[in-house]
Amino acid sequence: MSSGLSFADTTVWPVVCFLALIFGSLLVGNTLKRFIPFLRKSLIPVSVIGGIVLLIVSSIVKATTGEYLFNLSYFSEGCSMTGIEMLEVLTYHCLAIGFIAMTLRKSKGKAKGSKRVNEVINTGITTVSTYLVQAFLGLTVTVIASFIVPKLIKASGIILCFGFGQGTGQALNFGSIYETTYGFSGGKSFGLTIAAMGFLAASIGGVIYLNYHKKKGDILIRQKVSDLNSEIVEEEGEVPMVDSIDKLTLQLALVSICYALTYGIMFLLGKVVGAGLITTIFGFNFLFGALSAVLLKAVIGLLQKAKIMKRDYLNNFLLNRIAGFAFDIMIVAGIGAIQVDLIKDYWGVLIILAVVGVIGTFLYMKFVSFKLFPEYAHEQFMLMYGMLTGTASTGVILLREIDPQFETPASENAVYQNFPAILLGFPMMILATRCPMSDMSTYIIMGIIFVYFVVLNIILFRSKIFKSKKKTNK
Repeated sequence: MSSGLSFADTTVWPVVCFLALIFGSLLVGNTLKRFIPFLRKSLIPVSVIGGIVLLIVSSIVKATTGEYLFNLSYFSEGCSMTGIEMLEVLTYHCLAIGFIAMTLRKSKGKAKGSKRVNEVINTGITTVSTYLVQAFLGLTVTVIASFIVPKLIKASGIILCFGFGQGTGQALNFGSIYETTYGFSGGKSFGLTIAAMGFLAASIGGVIYLNYHKKKGDILIRQKVSDLNSEIVEEEGEVPMVDSIDKLTLQLALVSICYALTYGIMFLLGKVVGAGLITTIFGFNFLFGALSAVLLKAVIGLLQKAKIMKRDYLNNFLLNRIAGFAFDIMIVAGIGAIQVDLIKDYWGVLIILAVVGVIGTFLYMKFVSFKLFPEYAHEQFMLMYGMLTGTASTGVILLREIDPQFETPASENAVYQNFPAILLGFPMMILATRCPMSDMSTYIIMGIIFVYFVVLNIILFRSKIFKSKKKTNK
């Protein structure tokens, strides 16, 4: 029996127009970056420019019609969500998809030698320590500001470490938890705005740093090389690029299976822990996604070892493209989802948070890079500063300005530091979910963050501290 659906119905086309606006904003952003000298020199990612274009257009529509562009009735016709909510959902899912694609990539070997292992571990500890700096400074700002801005909750400053340190997806996750669970009005837009400010700080601040040291003559800006052969498209033993099934289709299928497995894990875990923690569990979709990818890789490895699977189905080149695509969409959708009127009372606080976050991150990263990575201090600083104010891809963009062929170990540090960073950083996520429970919880967690920072830095500078003690004893 026919459902009566007509492809001429207006309900069929809103999703197409919704996606066209997102991709169209990326094309506009790319055009602006190519033709405006300031943008071209600033290294601001196209996705950030596209997101800002989308936000400006959406805000103009709001001023004209009383509704944001994506909240117009056209985009919600036949759908249970508004357009803004669809952008938030897209941001949420793209975060996990990007993590899954990155985790599925085949490892190229491990960092060898005790010195290299120490540098990788130190990079992971530095990442988490920087989260702690950002969280403590952010909480300090919002605790003080909460006595002046009535709607602001004291715990909201901890979102600084997610917006700067982990990007749009996690800023939205925690902004959403604070808004829905703890009544923080405009929490989602608050988190997304911090993430957008972080991208600008990474891109513009990175260029200022490069130009300053270039003039001083202590940074060599190497000649860039063509990207054509910088990444292996197909490795020996893999499924052919063009076969009875397209190789990209295979990668997308594997990513989709991982994400379905992720949902199953979160759903079952939610049933075990109860309704109170379901929101928190589903907020960690990217972590469970990475876990699912590790499990799938292990299964593939076992099948290959048993000679049941004779060819390699994973392809790093295409998985990188999927991750890049997901993160581009995540960023443009996240910035486009900001509702300016919901954060009109917070602009002063947001600007102070951004300034304090940039200064704290810059000074701490500069100190650590030059103390612990003296052989490639500028390269390590550029990568980590970009990564801890924007995303990993922002850090790589900045690194390539002075190390286009990745000759220094900085890029390798960023890859292998993920395990110690996730292990050491997980308590931060638990603390962040508990922070808004009460004012006393906020103060206690500020104290825990400070103590944790001290402990991590004792571990981080262990070689310096204990070497000094040995010299004193002698």
